[in-house]
Formats: sequence, C-alpha cells, structure tokens
Amino acid sequence: TQSTWGLAPEYEKAATKLKLNDPPVPLAKVDCVADESKELCTKFGVSGYPTLKIFKGYRKDDPSTHKPEDYQGPREANGIVSFMKSKAGPVSKELKTIDDLEKAKSTDEHIIIGFFDDISSDSAKEFLKAAGSLSDKFQFAHTVEKDLVKGSKQAVNSIVFYRAKKYHTKLEAAFVNLVKQDAKSADIKEFAKKTLPGLTGHMKPENMQWFDKPTCVVYYKVDYELNAKGTNYWRNRVMKVASKFTGKMTFAIADKGDYTGQLEDLGLLETQEMMGVAIWNEMGQKFRMDPTIKFSMETLESFVQSYLDGKIEAYLKSEEIPAKNDGPVKVVVAKNFDEIVNDPERDVLIEFYAPWCGHCKSLEPKYTELGEKLANEDSVVIAKMDATANDVPPNYEVKGFPTIYWAPKGKEPNPKKYEGGREVKDFLDFIKKEASNKSLNIDGKKEEL
Repeated sequence: TQSTWGLAPEYEKAATKLKLNDPPVPLAKVDCVADESKELCTKFGVSGYPTLKIFKGYRKDDPSTHKPEDYQGPREANGIVSFMKSKAGPVSKELKTIDDLEKAKSTDEHIIIGFFDDISSDSAKEFLKAAGSLSDKFQFAHTVEKDLVKGSKQAVNSIVFYRAKKYHTKLEAAFVNLVKQDAKSADIKEFAKKTLPGLTGHMKPENMQWFDKPTCVVYYKVDYELNAKGTNYWRNRVMKVASKFTGKMTFAIADKGDYTGQLEDLGLLETQEMMGVAIWNEMGQKFRMDPTIKFSMETLESFVQSYLDGKIEAYLKSEEIPAKNDGPVKVVVAKNFDEIVNDPERDVLIEFYAPWCGHCKSLEPKYTELGEKLANEDSVVIAKMDATANDVPPNYEVKGFPTIYWAPKGKEPNPKKYEGGREVKDFLDFIKKEASNKSLNIDGKKEEL
C-alpha cells in the first residue's frame, strides 16, 4: 500500500497540472489528525491514510451532494491527471468551431475525435459509449457541425485518432483513421488500443497494459516538459529500428523514474549507462540487453533480432544457489526454482517471504519444525524463497508476505494457494489431505492416509 509520504509528491505534481486544465480541476487535502478536521474525516468515513475521495458539485447546504465517490484510479501524477480529467467533465467534449478543433488537436495528450452529422445516430451513440469506458485513458471530442466536418476534410461518421503534438515526427502520421464503417464501441476501443503505441509509444504506468507483447522497452530520461528535443532525439532512433520489425515486436520508450522497480528487477538500476533495454514477452519473461554494450540503433537492432532468433536467454533476478542446502527447509532461488519446486517426483510446500516481514519472522520457527517433522519423507519438500531478491514465476501470485503455495507433483502450471492456519498441525493436516503419496513418514513414523 502506498504511504501518505509516497503519494504526497505525486499528488502535488498532479494538482499543478490539473490547475492548468480547461476547466481547472482542483485537488485538495485534509489533515485528519488535526483536531479541527477529525469530525469532517469521520463524517466521510475516512479510517486509513491516505484515503482519496471525489466530490462532484458539493454544496454545504445540500446533503444530496455529500456522498463522495471513492477514488479508484492510479496514484502517480500522470495517472491521477488522466483519471481526474475523465471525472471532471463530459466523456466527450463537443467541438463547435475550427478553433475548437485545432485546440483539441494541439493538446499534450492523444485525442480521439468523432465527426458526425447527428448526435443521435447509431455511429455517434457507439462513439460516446466507447468514450464513456475509455475516458480515463484517452481524451475524446466530437462535432456535428456540418461546416466543421467539411473543413476538417474528414468524412461524416469518421473516427480519428490524433497523436499528441509532442509525439509528432516525420516517421509516422500525426493521425490515424478508423477504417471500419459502422464501428461498434468494441471496435473503437480495439482501434484505440492498437493505435496508441504507434511505431514507438511512450509507456507509462497507467497505459502499459495497452502495449502488446513482446514489447521492447528503451528506458532513459524521458522528459517532454523540460527536454522534449532530447527525448525525441532518442525516440526517433528507436522508431527507425522499430520500422524494421513491424508486426513482430512492439516498441516503447519509458522514463527511468517511472520504472525503478522494473530496472531493479533487470539489474539495470545501478548501471552507469544512460539507456537500458529489455524485452518483455507474453509469459512474463524478460530479456535484458547487456548493459555493458553501448546503446545505438545498430546494437538495438541486433538485440531484437537475436531475441526473435531465439538466441537470448531470459534474464532472472536471482540469488546464488546455496552451496549447502540440506536443512529441513530447502532454500529456493530463481536459478533452482524449476529443479526444486517443479520436481516431477515430489510435492512441494513453498513459502514466499520478505526478510523484513514480521509475520514471516513469526512463522519461521513453526515452518522449520514442519520441515523437521517431514525430514525423512522423500516425497514432500518444505521450501522457502525470498521473493524480494528473486523473480517469482508468473503462475505464483504474491501480493503480500508470507504467501504460501502447494505445488503438487506433475501439475507444474497449477499450484494451489495455501489459505489455512499457520500452526504446525494446520500445515500437517493440509499436507495429509493433499499429498500425492498416501503413506507419509512424519516424525519418523509411517502414517497411512
């Protein structure tokens, strides 16, 4: 969970940007610990921090406006801005003049514009339906003004994706038309998703799910506010490489500051190189370009081609395999995960822990005792892995610590999450029920199950 201190700078950055929005979207904050604010926070059901709520049309003298909506959006600056813009006004802004159109096309974000002759037409209704479901991801606008449709040189019922002005380049068109006639809302959403990345899209935490895999991401200091020219200098070079792999690879640039977690997982956070490069595939695997190789169009092209040719191994964040691993609880790292946990001859109970986790420390003596009780049972392995220092396979969902899974032998893709008690007896009862071998050696005694 993001702390108040972690949210504060992102919230402040978002507030600065939204103040300049048309119309402005105010962000406010309340110190619920202060005596004068406690009653207010209690009134609106604030019990933890930080809590974000959205008020629309609030009036002190009108109780019907006193029911805020819980904020369910992103918690980094750009995501907050996009989400709150979508909440602040209509899902699609109506354009009435050429000036309105030119202003819409010149915004700092992508915008999808519909050109219609009748707002009640089926085409317009489908457009507005799509806008309603995507308004937190894209800006939408529409017009039914005949002169404006004609002046735009777009046909009636056209739907056009205009790229944000800051991304304009000679290497790709500034706008893309949805070709399909009588498009349904699902068609419009698919069009938006496919068009967003372009030759090389700007990946952000709030839009990364829109980039199809495999995706080649080039990480560097992406800053369109203070250094747009330098940012596009590198993006254009990536785009030239991307043009050679159309249909085979999605390309993106990403700001290093937005992806410190990914860079740490790739072993690229502390490198001296200005550019970091990685490919992420459909299975959640990552492939890192050697950080000792100087970035250039030639080295990027060679890296991508080597990946497509199957010449690069997936990168694993892993501790070293222990030299000695004969204790009651086997130590698993990413490099030996397959060998121990996916052993076709053994069932495995594995704990994913974090060294700083208090609950994990409390569990440790009980988990060790469990391992000792099953030390003479060859068909069951009790194991643990530091999930902060090793990559966890994608079929093991770890959101908190400790997280425990049962990996039955012969069923590698389908581990079962352990939801039982944390006493030794609870674990033993579970293992007796789930074990493939129905005769277990527990504490040196054979038990028929």
